[in-house]
Amino acid sequence: MKMKIILAALLLAPLSLCAWHSIKAPNIKSLQVIKNDDFEALPVLQLHGQDVLSISFDELSHNYHRFIYRVEPCNPDWTPAEGLFESDWLEGLNDQPIEQYDNSINTTVLYTHYELQFPNEHTNLRMSGNYRLHIIDDDSEEEVLVVELRVAEPIMLVGLGITTNTDLDLNGRYQQVGMTVKLNGLRVTRPNEEIQTFVMQNGREDNMKVNVTPNYITNQSLQWEHNKHLIFDAGNEYHKFEILDPRHTTMGLAGVRWDETTKTWHAMPMPCEPRRSYLYDEDTNGAFLLRNSDNYDAERTSDYVYVHYVLQPYRPYTDANIIVNGRWTTDASDNYVMTYNEESRTYDLTVMQKLGYYNYQLLLTDYDGTTHTLPEEGSFFQTENTYQAFVYYKATGARAWRLVGYQDVTYK
Repeated sequence: MKMKIILAALLLAPLSLCAWHSIKAPNIKSLQVIKNDDFEALPVLQLHGQDVLSISFDELSHNYHRFIYRVEPCNPDWTPAEGLFESDWLEGLNDQPIEQYDNSINTTVLYTHYELQFPNEHTNLRMSGNYRLHIIDDDSEEEVLVVELRVAEPIMLVGLGITTNTDLDLNGRYQQVGMTVKLNGLRVTRPNEEIQTFVMQNGREDNMKVNVTPNYITNQSLQWEHNKHLIFDAGNEYHKFEILDPRHTTMGLAGVRWDETTKTWHAMPMPCEPRRSYLYDEDTNGAFLLRNSDNYDAERTSDYVYVHYVLQPYRPYTDANIIVNGRWTTDASDNYVMTYNEESRTYDLTVMQKLGYYNYQLLLTDYDGTTHTLPEEGSFFQTENTYQAFVYYKATGARAWRLVGYQDVTYK
């Protein structure tokens, strides 16, 4: 017998615990956003620079859809920015069609692959800050997905440091961020009103630290030193697997099989067992890359596979959900809630995924949507994590928040 309890509050939670992007339509799969051919990089562009995002996704049919993209400026908290003219922030045209698309070839699941380069010769951005890029079906006017990106103009200098000598323990389960922001000539008279800061771990927004009060404020800098509000669970290395050919068992898989009845491929990653001690394993902190064994025309020759996740837990959790989470879990969070199987005493989940390399972690989500490190995963100070800091500035009387500082650092 299987038991599945999805807490009601989870339905109000963000679409993806890693956030950044979200799929809105059930016929859209495999949204990937790659910056400058680096699949691990976050979509943070430099204003007036040469950075380019490759945005791609699949629509599960061979029927052509005229998709258009629409750019929207946002505040640091992703609410729409008001009081701006389009000419303030947009160079070129909005509501442009996606013209690059191809049908899948020799796959069990039919799809059309769409791809967009942004910025491009039609559309560019004049102002730093947060932007949402909406993909809309022009015929039905349905929004099918949203890409979130940030544009930085590095005026303020941001310094980050990570220590495991935290205010909670020494070389235990935590990592603590120290940060310095040099104003670099910008006049800041009311830091609490004119500055906003966001500190992330591995690009996650569920455990992000927002507007933590600095320990020290001077005319030249803001400083966070051994600030207890910048302590993160170190967690553990992400799980990983690779499916390059559904006929062969590859890295991180316990097996693969073909189901003749349903005419579908299936893959079984190694079951997740409790990790009582730290063991280094190189990962990409939730990033993923769609590819196949030939890596030739992989965008339209890669098939879809049903992936079966299994966790062997300490106990069933009746007051919380267990979530599979990575930068590829961009549709509704309840699609990634694991089900407890009373017969096998395991948590299970099946997800249809395109061939490629995947990282994932398991998180515990309680009744109010708050996420925690799953006890079975463990939390160890040695864990390699990448931290990102974003600093926004809005002078008194200004109409828009600018992203004037960005930095990332990896603890190894």
